[in-house]
Amino acid sequence: MSRNLFLSITNFIKNVERMFLPFGGHPPALALAGFQHEHSGYTTGKKTEFSLKQLIGDGMLWAVPKHRRSVEKRLNRKFGYPEYVWKPLKEKRHLRSCLQCGHDYEMGTLCPFCYQKVLNETKLMQEKIQDELGLDPVEKEVIVLYEGEKAEKSADELNSKRIVEMKKPRPMWFTKNLLQKSTQTLSETKEVKPSDLA
Repeated sequence: MSRNLFLSITNFIKNVERMFLPFGGHPPALALAGFQHEHSGYTTGKKTEFSLKQLIGDGMLWAVPKHRRSVEKRLNRKFGYPEYVWKPLKEKRHLRSCLQCGHDYEMGTLCPFCYQKVLNETKLMQEKIQDELGLDPVEKEVIVLYEGEKAEKSADELNSKRIVEMKKPRPMWFTKNLLQKSTQTLSETKEVKPSDLA
């Protein structure tokens, strides 16, 4: 097997040399007069005809499959493996209907319609804040008030805060509970609870 491969490679190299150097290449630098060498075709000017059959010879196989793929492997490549990856379309069984807007969404994700509403409202608030306050450093807390909400707040609550007013009523889904701070003030006690565990 290896001998045949070696012979086919050497034959291929010789054929390539014969193709690009039809007279066997340059004659040797030192040659004896009257001595017949393999580059004598160069001196006589005899041309050898090139043919593809002569170049290929008995033939060489380049990455040709030796065995036919079985039907099972062909079907697995086409449709996938049912227990791992299944390529054809299958029905989705994890769709839920949103309780707020009624649009369908995948379980474990947010409703895209409701999320888009919140995103648009947030962008409006950010633009309004940037228009009124500019790029000055924010040293006070910023409060966004919709129409009719300024009268509900007391003057003490609004005194130390920067106010941004939106010229539209508050959306139904945007409750005031969403504006409550989630962070808590740091406690002054250094006790770790529960105690007496050891």
